[in-house]
Amino acid sequence: MAVQVAVCGPAECTERDWDRAHETGRLLAGRGAVVICGGHGGVMAAAAAGARSAGGTVVGVLPAADRSAAGPDLTVVLPTGLGQARNNVIVNAADAVIVVGGSWGTLSELALAMRAGRVPVVQLGGWLVHDEDGRPVAGIAHATGPADAVRATGLWD
Repeated sequence: MAVQVAVCGPAECTERDWDRAHETGRLLAGRGAVVICGGHGGVMAAAAAGARSAGGTVVGVLPAADRSAAGPDLTVVLPTGLGQARNNVIVNAADAVIVVGGSWGTLSELALAMRAGRVPVVQLGGWLVHDEDGRPVAGIAHATGPADAVRATGLWD
């Protein structure tokens, strides 16, 4: 069975986050991983395009009950009708979660993955989560670039 990695991030992102997500998707596909994303624009579209450019498989888990807003680089489209609750489906389907950039939806995906505690969570840029004493929350691997993010999942050690 193929490794499945969720690449999560905002639908509206910076050029830097687009580039990072695209390269992350490309690197994951190059290792034979199935990329899972939210199926829309921004980081999700970049990761999908990167994975497809490397001949990879991309699964888009959509919030709507139809496929009309699905991105063009998705291989498989799963319309859920769940709205933002689809974020739970995304992280639960993954063997690792890589978060690129930051938004409220992205933060929810990071939180769901951390709360489940069963897969590696890697952050590449974006918002920083701190505890009540101002220290970074433990358990999140912070990557310096796409190759570091893929390595930090520990799936290919």
